[in-house]
Amino acid sequence: MTTAQKNNEGGLLSYLNPDNIGPWGMYLQQVDRVAPYLGDLSRWVETLKHPKKVLIVDVPIELDNGQIVHFEGYRVQHNLSRGPGKGGIRYHQDVTLSEVMALSGWMSIKNAAMNLPFGGAKGGIRVNPKLLSSAEVERMTRRYTSEIHNVIGPTRDIPAPDVNTNEQIMAWMMDTYSVNLGQTATGVVTGKPISLGGSVGRNEATGRGLFTVGIEAAKKINLPILGAKVIVQGFGNVGRTAAKLFQGAGSQIIAVMDHTGAIFNANGIDIAALGAYVDKEGGIKGYSGAEVLLTDEFWGLKCDIAIPAALEGQITKNNADSIKAKLIIEGANGPTTPEADDILKGKNILVVPDVLANAGGVTVSYFEWVQDFNSYFWDEEEINHRLERLMKKAFESIWEVSLKNNASLRTAAFIIGCSRILKARQLRGLYP
Repeated sequence: MTTAQKNNEGGLLSYLNPDNIGPWGMYLQQVDRVAPYLGDLSRWVETLKHPKKVLIVDVPIELDNGQIVHFEGYRVQHNLSRGPGKGGIRYHQDVTLSEVMALSGWMSIKNAAMNLPFGGAKGGIRVNPKLLSSAEVERMTRRYTSEIHNVIGPTRDIPAPDVNTNEQIMAWMMDTYSVNLGQTATGVVTGKPISLGGSVGRNEATGRGLFTVGIEAAKKINLPILGAKVIVQGFGNVGRTAAKLFQGAGSQIIAVMDHTGAIFNANGIDIAALGAYVDKEGGIKGYSGAEVLLTDEFWGLKCDIAIPAALEGQITKNNADSIKAKLIIEGANGPTTPEADDILKGKNILVVPDVLANAGGVTVSYFEWVQDFNSYFWDEEEINHRLERLMKKAFESIWEVSLKNNASLRTAAFIIGCSRILKARQLRGLYP
């Protein structure tokens, strides 16, 4: 146990236990691994281990049947040294404070690695929204927004969609904040409907960014995209978009796994047809264009590229050794544990980390935020061009740092991200 763990034992910053450190524990381990590369800035490294603000709120609502229920909500601002907080809101039955804290920390690193003028933040409510009606989700969203009203704002902290949230929920958040403020504030959230100040290209931005850096990474290891066999975990916005783009480039998507099960087709799965099926049925289970695959067999499939695009902690020491991919591109946040990272490195599998690979979403959220401030909007061609340029630039910078330090791409991304954050902290100093 480190000194930081001992000092915070039993508190917000503690690991859960040695065998299940939780998402925040994963994040802390990643910070510890990068500390030796930070030089004089290592003096400030504890800054990265202490969220600036942690807000836990009660979210009571009246259900359609008249019953009063309470949900627990969170908004964590990890670091604001480089700008206002930026990070999504997720609705999921497994949301915990450890998870939201880790996600906010990863947002800090991600925004800094991309050199976006944001700090890191994240929010969530522990709820299964699929068990609620649309009216109940709206009431919950509006109550939650009112509870966190004092910590968010266009220049303070800007939420966005994440797991089980979408542009409609962002519209409710924007409206609630605006009503409470007494004026319309479109810039308080991103990922909004286009008619309310949203940006074209936002829905596919994360998957498109993942595809862009995936292509660049494949070039570095001489992996042809044409004919590459790809497996995708998670078939939401990110996984589906990435799968569609890789298939469009000539790759074969041979397996897909989501919360309902896993499917396999050695000749490739028709992503458009699968998408239509999922839109109708709510999951991939029962899709006739592929055979059923045991979920335990998914990561062991022989393939060229693996894309974890579901939740954190999916690739662990228990399954990493079975992975046969040459390239892993992380669409989810925190899908690979530190122990698994070590195993994958030993197998010479290149991992493009989440803080780079899935940064397309926050990058286009930045574009949306800028457009809202200026009331001037770009077309989709310009959005995609700007996104591709920034993603490629960030990838090349991280690749160079990786080579220079003989480190993984994750460590390289953390070196760049942490250095930028801590340099800002050093220049701003401590007050009082």
